[in-house]
Amino acid sequence: MLRTFMLMAAMTAFVGVVGLMLGGEAGLLIALAIAFGMNFFAYWNSDKAVLRMHGARPVDQRSAPELWEMTSSMARRAAMPMPALYIIETEQPNAFATGRNPDNAAVAVTRGLLRNMHREEVAGVVAHELAHIKNRDTLTMTITATLVGAVSMLANFAIFFGGGRDRPLGMIGTIAMMILAPMAAAMVQMAISRVREYEADAEGAAICGNPDWLASALNRLGVISGRIDNIAAERNPATAHMFIVNPLHMQAIDSLFATHPPIEKRIAELRKLSGGPRGSRASRQARTGPWA
Repeated sequence: MLRTFMLMAAMTAFVGVVGLMLGGEAGLLIALAIAFGMNFFAYWNSDKAVLRMHGARPVDQRSAPELWEMTSSMARRAAMPMPALYIIETEQPNAFATGRNPDNAAVAVTRGLLRNMHREEVAGVVAHELAHIKNRDTLTMTITATLVGAVSMLANFAIFFGGGRDRPLGMIGTIAMMILAPMAAAMVQMAISRVREYEADAEGAAICGNPDWLASALNRLGVISGRIDNIAAERNPATAHMFIVNPLHMQAIDSLFATHPPIEKRIAELRKLSGGPRGSRASRQARTGPWA
């Protein structure tokens, strides 16, 4: 909670500075008003909005008994409440978690994940998402994304802020700030997202009890996800950082602007936890075929 509060304070201050540089005192007041308003909305409604964006359908113990029992078991293992479960009807294998805290959280998995992953790999993916919820990453990333959006909004409105004397940077500096501020904010968001993924991988491995399950899932996700479009994600690219692997298809993008760490590095870190480059023999023998 302290880390989340510090992030909120830092990002809000960044939004305020951007507003001040773009529009003087008027810009500062407008920036803070936008930041607080968007944060309030995001805190209470972001989870519902994201689930609607991706057409997620709620499931329960009756409609998805195996997935529900698996998630419930791992939630108890992690000493956290059982999250709501959703299925997204897309063939791209992927998953994400959302919610403002562990008591109000949801895990959404795609139909493609259930069709293409082994049972233990699904467990590894779900454990990763539970780790995000347990670490309150869902709130952290929602706040970060919201404030990045606020900076972009300010940049779009900058041309209307006050007269020439109200612009500390002058007209040329204001135009430069309009371009650079959203890029800087997005880079901060991406850097935070990449760090959170490594931590969620390690915590998820502990929750499911076997790092090789998640490593195997990431390897398969890296191969399959790039071949299948996720239409909803392409229409809403601001939600890409929430997924376990990037759902967007981008060509030759600089790693500086990537929302996720390289899958190869994530797998390597998980292999270190399992004590071997290829995973344990028990893990390989336990795979029972695709989920459904």
